[in-house]
Amino acid sequence: MQPLALLLIAGIAITSCKKEAKETAQNEISQEVFAKIANLGFNTSDAQVTEGGYLVEGDIFLSDANLNEIPTSPNLRIAEVEQYRTFNLVTGSPRTITVSTTGNISTSLSAGIDEAISRYNAERIGLTFQRGGSNGGGTINIKLVNTGQYIASSGFPSGGNPYPEVKYARIYQNYSLGFLATVITHEIGHCIGFRHTDYMNRAYSCGSGGNEGQATNGVGAVLIPGTPSTPDAASFMLACLSATTNRPFNNNDKTALNYLY
Repeated sequence: MQPLALLLIAGIAITSCKKEAKETAQNEISQEVFAKIANLGFNTSDAQVTEGGYLVEGDIFLSDANLNEIPTSPNLRIAEVEQYRTFNLVTGSPRTITVSTTGNISTSLSAGIDEAISRYNAERIGLTFQRGGSNGGGTINIKLVNTGQYIASSGFPSGGNPYPEVKYARIYQNYSLGFLATVITHEIGHCIGFRHTDYMNRAYSCGSGGNEGQATNGVGAVLIPGTPSTPDAASFMLACLSATTNRPFNNNDKTALNYLY
């Protein structure tokens, strides 16, 4: 089974027009923006223009405001293939994070959101997640978008608060419950400060690709103590997954969640 990146399905042949579109998107990014993306600790090779900003690492959205942010709480560590967090985390725990939606959410995706919330709450960490309304307004809002650029995207915390939005592509609403829950859990993971487990080598889960960025500058990639120094084949924060993947939290994920929150 070919892996899926949260950017797009790797198993589907990419037509020349899509390649041309990606090259056009790259060409639309100025050298100044490329420099800002690099300064935040992201690899610029796959950066592309998307609605309202830029997409990096396959599923991380950066607005112009994000590009000008200065990270807090630096903590430097060169990374291997383990669980990682950004310099910025959600503060003020214990606290409740509401998860709302915007758009005509399918029954399947709604069940996936509920399952993702249940997975987090089962760990009894300092963040409690609860379902919000269907007109937005939650701490994290899941918004349906019309795109074939990615499956879902989100960002990292700022000012002690979770990243406020997960964009979910409308065309990917009706996969299996395990897949949908894994994608939503993964994106919420970014919102509360997790980077990809295999960010140093995307080829580990994606089959191709390399280092997503720097560990010691920008948003950072900080080793979470207690997680292994060997590849973790079942982590919910791996960069890619297959259409049949279901990744509930494994023991290392649970260690990371409980260490941070």
